[in-house]
Amino acid sequence: MSYIPTLEEAKKLLAEHNKEPFHIQHGEIVSGVMGYFAKEFDPERVEFWETVGMIHDLDFEEFPEQHCAITEKWLREMDVDEEMIRAICSHAYGSSAYSKYEPQSQMEKVLFAVDELTGLIGAAALMRPSRSPDDMELKSLKKKFKDKKFAAGCSRDVIQNGADRLGWTLDELLERTLDAMKSMHLTF
Repeated sequence: MSYIPTLEEAKKLLAEHNKEPFHIQHGEIVSGVMGYFAKEFDPERVEFWETVGMIHDLDFEEFPEQHCAITEKWLREMDVDEEMIRAICSHAYGSSAYSKYEPQSQMEKVLFAVDELTGLIGAAALMRPSRSPDDMELKSLKKKFKDKKFAAGCSRDVIQNGADRLGWTLDELLERTLDAMKSMHLTF
């Protein structure tokens, strides 16, 4: 039987391979957002979804040019569950030459859709007096989304592709992910 790390083990693994506070915070945020959506789509496996979110960018700080390839290697060496490996590696489909897994399951599609979007929401929150998404409205987020110069590293095409894969409108993805981040009461 394959190994499924706990969320606590995933946090430690993330900290072993990431020293930049931004990368650790990003893993924690994506983990929280994944847990939020798991409660709706897969309530029996909330921690599994959170763990996937926590370590989805495990290799990015150390090996950005080989993103997902190194994570896949490390997780296989640990005999991590194949579903978890596939979900983690599918989040970069189309943007990393090393991500060969197209998002297929609901969990994979959610991770693909929210990864970039959480970065955009975080950047928008930084611009607010509260430094939090808690008081952000969809209208404000949509304005930031349309401004290609704002948080230019967050691919609008990937976010739109994520909404399409889920069968959601862009507004629905933006609002639901914003709600997920509001539930975490974050301050940037």
